[in-house]
Amino acid sequence: MEARAPAEDRSLPKSRRLLSRRDFLRARARGRKAHTQHLIALWTPPRTGSGRVGLTVSTKVGNAVVRNRVKRWLREIYRQERDALPAPVDLVLIAKTGAGDAGYHALRAEFLEIARRIAS
Repeated sequence: MEARAPAEDRSLPKSRRLLSRRDFLRARARGRKAHTQHLIALWTPPRTGSGRVGLTVSTKVGNAVVRNRVKRWLREIYRQERDALPAPVDLVLIAKTGAGDAGYHALRAEFLEIARRIAS
């Protein structure tokens, strides 16, 4: 049986999230970009010692229920799969239209594809 990381290692405290507009704009201006069918990823080297994640889910994705579901999915995917990222990065994930219909597993596969692109 595979050993799981302790719960505190899999949490997503505020220190691991991009919260300020300035951080999002920095990623947009200076970051590298990758597209998948339902996600756009922007990443830059971290300003702090550890990587952080920021999420953007616009009204184009769906109503509030759908947007919140997509954000929950993306947070959970990041928590579970952040070890797939090659190094700490400040990562902004932008959900495209249709992300709510894609489902958890499709978004997870796209996140792993983004992680592979960041590595190269």
